[in-house]
Amino acid sequence: MSIWNNKLVWVTGASSGIGKSCAEAWARKGAKVILSSRKENALVAVAQPLREEGLDVHVVTLDLAEAESMVEVVDHVESTHGAVDVVVHCGGISQRSKVLDTSLDVDRKVMEIDYFGTLALTKAVLPGMVKRKQGHFVVVTSLMGLFSSPLRSGYCGAKHALHGFFESLRAEHHDDNVRVTMVCPGFIHTKISMNAVVGDGSQQGTMDAKTGAGMSPEACAAKMIRAVERNKAQALIGRTELLAVYLKRLSPGLLRRIMRRAAVT
Repeated sequence: MSIWNNKLVWVTGASSGIGKSCAEAWARKGAKVILSSRKENALVAVAQPLREEGLDVHVVTLDLAEAESMVEVVDHVESTHGAVDVVVHCGGISQRSKVLDTSLDVDRKVMEIDYFGTLALTKAVLPGMVKRKQGHFVVVTSLMGLFSSPLRSGYCGAKHALHGFFESLRAEHHDDNVRVTMVCPGFIHTKISMNAVVGDGSQQGTMDAKTGAGMSPEACAAKMIRAVERNKAQALIGRTELLAVYLKRLSPGLLRRIMRRAAVT
């Protein structure tokens, strides 16, 4: 019997990319899965083939830009589907533009979706986990949550902020058996760069070369699940780009010089 049987796993950003692959993988592991994003039609398209396999998946729309709605959404999920065992925070947007060219409204939008929306959902789910003395937050940040590159100032700021918040949550609720796994992917072949916002708030609309050549989201999801099963505090997922994490520890000045010259789109 799978350890995921009778577990409720809630995945945001489940309409595409890493979130979609996570939802599919957890469902096939035997979990009851809630698929969430803004796009109901896309979620239904993900859910339908899983349902045809006899898997237990459900669609619940939410918009991370509307933090004030999260309590109502969580109340609906818990009253309809039961207690949430795992929240997989995959939802978010990226950004590609220089600081001088980026409107503060764009910075606020990225922070609202990637940071405050994620926090609002977490804060709404957390009381139930604490009461039951059981729960796990799986937070997909990025290698950009550990170091920074040009053209991603707003995105890096939001991802760094998530690490700060969830490390505090981890410390506060360790004795409540509420666990946190920070997932830091490198280049994963998704549409993240296609959908990234630029300085005026429009979409970039092009695929970054290294993203296009990145690891598949299915492989990323499999590594994520293994990390959660092992209760890892942090999971680095990618290929040679992961070396930058160790370079930051050993020679941060060298990493800064490399990043100044790196091809980042």
